[in-house]
Amino acid sequence: MNVVEIAFSCYPVTDMARSRAFYEGVLGLKMTVNSDMGEKGHWVEYDIGAGTLSLGRYADSKPTPDGCCVGLEVEDFDKAVADIQAANTPIKMGPFETPVCHMLMVSDPDGNTLILHKRKPGHS
Repeated sequence: MNVVEIAFSCYPVTDMARSRAFYEGVLGLKMTVNSDMGEKGHWVEYDIGAGTLSLGRYADSKPTPDGCCVGLEVEDFDKAVADIQAANTPIKMGPFETPVCHMLMVSDPDGNTLILHKRKPGHS
């Protein structure tokens, strides 16, 4: 086996409309896939650069703040922080600075942890 890249990261959600309002409205992501399978579940994708962030509502999948965590690189960190604060999004930690970046950990509407991230110049 030769794994060549991360195909996608997925957060389980309980209310797709509420989650889409957060990911599209607050974070400004553009939906690229919307697959509503009725009783079987609902899958939404957002292509971000070379990666994909997915939201899934399906049986036996429960959101948890201790599961997968996605770090989203933002263009303007201060604006991202201001947008999060203006939307009254729960902040788990930060904003804080490391030697290579700035980060803010927030909770989505289901309590999943999401990191907003900005690399400092010279760090890739």
